[in-house]
Amino acid sequence: MTETFTTREAARRCGVNFRTVIRWAERGELQAYRLPGRGDYRVPVEELRRFMREHGIPEPDEMPGSPKRVLVVDDEPAVARTIKRVLARAGFETAIAGDGLLAGSLLHTFKPHLMTLDLRMPGIDGLGVLRFLRETPLPTPLKVLVVSGDSEEHVKQALALGAHGALCKPFDNEELLAAARELLGEAKAPTGATRPRASSG
Repeated sequence: MTETFTTREAARRCGVNFRTVIRWAERGELQAYRLPGRGDYRVPVEELRRFMREHGIPEPDEMPGSPKRVLVVDDEPAVARTIKRVLARAGFETAIAGDGLLAGSLLHTFKPHLMTLDLRMPGIDGLGVLRFLRETPLPTPLKVLVVSGDSEEHVKQALALGAHGALCKPFDNEELLAAARELLGEAKAPTGATRPRASSG
C-alpha cells in the first residue's frame, strides 16, 4: 500500500500552511487524491518528495525513507570524488567540502549525519575540524569517520577529539561502505573496519 500524508502532515514537512498544500493539489502542481465521502486530500510520500526536490524545499529527516547525508571532507579532489561515488551508489546523499572552512558552513546547510574526514589539509586541518565540532551545537547528530593517510599518532589524536572511527588511505571501497553503514546504524561492519591503522604517509 502506498504511504501517504494528510495535507497537514505534508504542510508541516514543507513549512507551510495546510491550505497552501490544498491549493497546490487543486492547481495540479502536487499530485494528490481525494478520499471518498469527506473529500480530504492524501499526498503520496514519493510525490511530496518529488515536489520538494523540484522546488528546493529541504527534506526533513522524518520523511519516510529519507537517505542519510554524508559530508566528504578532503582536499584531494580525486579521493573526495571516489568516496562520494561509493556512498552515492549505496543510496547516501553526499556533498563534498575541499577544506575545513567549507565543511563548517555545510554543517548547518547540508546537515550531514556522517562526515568522512581527512586529517592532512591546508588551513583548518582535520584535527581543527574536530575541535570545532566539540565546541559547536549541531542541527543533526553527527558521526565522524576519519579517512586519512596520516600517521597513527594523528589518527589516535582524532579519536581522542571525538572521531568515531578511522580508515587508512588507500582504502577498500567495500570497507569504506561497511564502516559508514556501521556508524549510521544500518549494518554491522566487519571486525576492524573502523579501527585506526598505522600508515607510512
